Amino acid sequence: MKSVVVKGELRSSLGKKDSKKLRQEEKAPAVLYGGEQPIHFAVPFSELRQLVYTPNVYLIDLDIDGTVYKAIMQDIQWHPVDELVLHVDFLAISDDKAIKVDVPVKIEGYAKGLRKGGKLNTNLRRLRVKALASNLPDAIKVDVSNLDIAQGIKVGDLNIDGVELLDAKSNVVVSVAITRAAKSAAGVATDEEDEGGEEAPESAEE
Repeated sequence: MKSVVVKGELRSSLGKKDSKKLRQEEKAPAVLYGGEQPIHFAVPFSELRQLVYTPNVYLIDLDIDGTVYKAIMQDIQWHPVDELVLHVDFLAISDDKAIKVDVPVKIEGYAKGLRKGGKLNTNLRRLRVKALASNLPDAIKVDVSNLDIAQGIKVGDLNIDGVELLDAKSNVVVSVAITRAAKSAAGVATDEEDEGGEEAPESAEE
């Protein structure tokens, strides 16, 4: 997994008043967990853009006043109305301890069912995984080339070296659904035709 550098500065004071002042200076209050004690610091909004305005997930070299920590972004809180970051939680990581993160799904190939008029449905755009930082992939690649209509790929069908998938094995990641056009081409009745089939015989009773 790719790494990015994020720079922050230790906070000299805590509390709501200080947090409000930081946001006015376009900085977000933040905490780094996972060490002996939580580290409270501030991060400029400009440093966070590379993390929050992308579908990618990164390992972070968190530079706090010159001391660098390996970390991942664990949680981010947004203002309910304004596009403003209220708080960020980071988690310190080590090379010998597995971590849990959500990794984006990357669809590869062209499903053969699409050539028959099917529609590709991506049900899971991220998968929860557990792995050492060195084994974390940038994305979970899912090849759909062999998928026909009414077929899908489940979490249990995927196998990635050094990575444990935490989502339920029965969860469907991607599938090819049959469409009205595909039904028509195959000579299958549409739902409306099924509903409007032969009329029931009139009752003999008057």
